[in-house]
Amino acid sequence: MSQDHQALITRFYQAFQQLDAQAMAACYTDDVLFSDPVFGELRGRDASDMWRMLTSRAKDFSLTFDQVQADGQRGSAHWVATYVFSQTGATVVNDIQARFVFRDGKICEHHDHFDLWRWSRQALGAKGVLLGWTPLVKNAIRAQAQKGLKAFQAGR
Repeated sequence: MSQDHQALITRFYQAFQQLDAQAMAACYTDDVLFSDPVFGELRGRDASDMWRMLTSRAKDFSLTFDQVQADGQRGSAHWVATYVFSQTGATVVNDIQARFVFRDGKICEHHDHFDLWRWSRQALGAKGVLLGWTPLVKNAIRAQAQKGLKAFQAGR
C-alpha cells in the first residue's frame, strides 16, 4: 500500500511538471481538502480548479520534487516550484513541504506548507518585504487568490 501511495504522489507531481491539471485532479478524491497559505482551504472541485487555473497561467514554470514518503494512510513530499508571478512579473522560487492523507487509493487531503512572507517578498517586491508578514497583507493575498479562482471558474 505504501508503494502505491508513493507512486500516487509521484504521479501527481509528474503531472504538475507537465502542467497537466486533469491528471493532477485524477489523483484526488471528489471531496478532497486542500490547504496552503495563499488559498487557505479549498474543497472538492475548487481544489482541482485551483490547479487548472495555476497550470493554465504558468509562465517560465519548472518544478522539482523529492523526499516522497508514504504509508497506508499518510504521505509527504518536498517540492520546489519556480515561476513568474503574473501580477508583478517577478520570479518566485517557492519551497514547499506537502502532507497527504489517502482514502480509497487517492489523495483525500493535501496540505502545502511554505513561508508566506518569503513568498510575498519574491512575488510582491518591496511591498512584500515591508508588509508581507502582517495579517493585513496575508489576508489581502488570500482574498486576491480566492477572487482569482472565482473569476477563473466563472469564465469556464
